[in-house]
Amino acid sequence: MQTRFSPEQLRDPAMQASEKILRTCVHCGFCTATCPTYLLLGDELDSPRGRIYLIKDMLENGRPATPQVVKHIDRCLSCLSCMTTCPSGVHYMHLVDHARSYIEATYERPWHDRLLRRVLGALLPHPTRFRFALLAAYFGRPLKPLLRPIPAIGARLAAMLDLAPSRIEPRSTMEGPAAFRPAAPRRARVALLSGCAQPVLKPSINDATIRLLNRLGVEVVLPKGEGCCGALVHHMGREHDSHAFAARNVEAWVREMDGEGLDAIVITASGCGTTIKDYGFMFRDDPAMAEKAARVSALAMDVTEFLAKLDLPATARATGHVVAYHSACSMQHGQKITDLPKTLLKAAGFVVKDVPEGHICCGSAGVYNILQPEIAGQLRERKVANIARTRPQVIATGNIGCIQQIGKGLADAGNPTPIVHTVELLDWAHGGPMPDALAEAGFADQPERAPAVAAE
Repeated sequence: MQTRFSPEQLRDPAMQASEKILRTCVHCGFCTATCPTYLLLGDELDSPRGRIYLIKDMLENGRPATPQVVKHIDRCLSCLSCMTTCPSGVHYMHLVDHARSYIEATYERPWHDRLLRRVLGALLPHPTRFRFALLAAYFGRPLKPLLRPIPAIGARLAAMLDLAPSRIEPRSTMEGPAAFRPAAPRRARVALLSGCAQPVLKPSINDATIRLLNRLGVEVVLPKGEGCCGALVHHMGREHDSHAFAARNVEAWVREMDGEGLDAIVITASGCGTTIKDYGFMFRDDPAMAEKAARVSALAMDVTEFLAKLDLPATARATGHVVAYHSACSMQHGQKITDLPKTLLKAAGFVVKDVPEGHICCGSAGVYNILQPEIAGQLRERKVANIARTRPQVIATGNIGCIQQIGKGLADAGNPTPIVHTVELLDWAHGGPMPDALAEAGFADQPERAPAVAAE
């Protein structure tokens, strides 16, 4: 694609990076075939190619964002399916991230949109605040019929209440800062991202990870000072806030790396993993942070990536359950991890089935299902219907947002199939407790075949 940026514009590193991305695009349109919003809406401007044209025009001419540009960029899920499809290697993620920060700087949203985004940014990245918000949502559920008719914001408020869980999980006993040491001789030491929303919504995920890694001889540390990865506010264009969260994590992990050392930074939410692996790019022009951020990104791994390096022992109990594996967009498109989770589940004795249209987003996408509830709801229904076609006994995925989104769709459809994190199934197969979702669905626990033994 030909561009006409001025030399002065290209002195801005962000503009320079976007110009390079724009020049990579050859207008082929392959991206339209796998874009969820184009699939649903059929509007060229709701495809990656259309959004690229809008972004190019806005940036190249140095104009403030217009309502039309904002509408179509806001509708983008950042699922990155287009990047998997693109034959030219267009790095759409960095381009749309730049567009979002540019919109945030040049466009004044309607008051209700600004307010909702500020509330989400103030609550979700902070576990204590988020826990109180869920409690308020629990008591606010009866108000949902009154909220939905409110112009402009009613559907979004109703979506927030819809997505809130029906119960608030008790706090984990494995919270940080702390180090969890294996009983067997230590073979590795890793930091585990605690995260923000996940430990409130499903503390069992990190608990299962710690148990499993400890049994495999891996010390797990939850460092002092780490928290939200910054992804939630990053995708709302709030670059300053996202970089502040990221910088805090970089400093916390570098202290561990330069202290007792780390073999990996393990992440159990694939949406967070995609962002953390991009820290090196985020801080590329920051003299104080560039080298540290690059070190962190190089050490970041999804939990399944790390487990695949450990050569897991035989499972401790018989399994054999039929598992529909939902590959989160941030896993398959963002991190290019496609087969590892399925390979681990199969090795643990599960019968794994691929979900039809597995490349299409479930509609979660961070806070997209709150900000764009109609589109997200259509994608959720489509995903749940495709999952049902595999007739699974259980659904596994590697991202908390997908668990909540698909779980809501299953409940709406009256489908009792439980959905859990991949690591919860692996922990159970290797001697850990049955995941609560399976126990509540009436699964019978299989007796252990042999005691769980840490790898030598």
